Amino acid sequence: MTTSDFSGKTVLITGGTRGIGKAAAIRLASEGANIAANYFSRHEDAAQTQAEIEQAGGRCVTIAGDVSQPDQAQQIVDQTREAFGPIDMLMHSAGISIVEHATDVTWETWKQTMAVNLDGTFNMIYAVKDEMIERQFGRIVTVSSIAALRERENQVHYSASKAAVIAMTRCCAQGWGRHNIRLNCLCPGLTETEMAHTLSPEVHKTIIDATPIGRIGTADELASVARFLLSEESSYMTGQTVVASGGRVMLPG
Repeated sequence: MTTSDFSGKTVLITGGTRGIGKAAAIRLASEGANIAANYFSRHEDAAQTQAEIEQAGGRCVTIAGDVSQPDQAQQIVDQTREAFGPIDMLMHSAGISIVEHATDVTWETWKQTMAVNLDGTFNMIYAVKDEMIERQFGRIVTVSSIAALRERENQVHYSASKAAVIAMTRCCAQGWGRHNIRLNCLCPGLTETEMAHTLSPEVHKTIIDATPIGRIGTADELASVARFLLSEESSYMTGQTVVASGGRVMLPG
């Protein structure tokens, strides 16, 4: 195992046993971080993630919990502290995506999406922020999506929830910057994860054709961006929306 400025730091990653979250957990553990990987219900994925990290010499605990529920979010944080002590960094990557046309969105699917993607972001950030303010140190990366930046007729609720994540990240970054807490938001394009396959192969082809690099991303590529935003290499960045989409979405300069 190598070490870096993550050595000995406690990093809580929600959605940390699959996809981008898992890739980030493995990457940061390889640089000396103590990893608390939250998951919702898939115990086999959690056990596999923990085994991979520990077999490589890292330290990891996996913690089940529903981020959309404030009491469970607090329990996730409490269990992380019990395992490793104060939380230095949070990567909030837990989320869901329901694909349905704008005409077909129901109150139930709207509320379900908002509960996980938006309420979950609030719950996790606010469960760690008091301690970070008291310690005068904190690094937080939220995970949004390029769906937050462009119209998506088949993802009304998902796009709205992810746009709100960007706004929340900016507001908290402004509010807590004086306390040495930095928050930045990662906006992935289509990435080779399980969630990507809620879209049809035809949609995948359309997206790839519209992507200048000509392919979708990998979880490891997105984890590298998250790592940068958590590290001191990005020490003069806060409140930023960082897009990694192979050029499919380019923010105006």
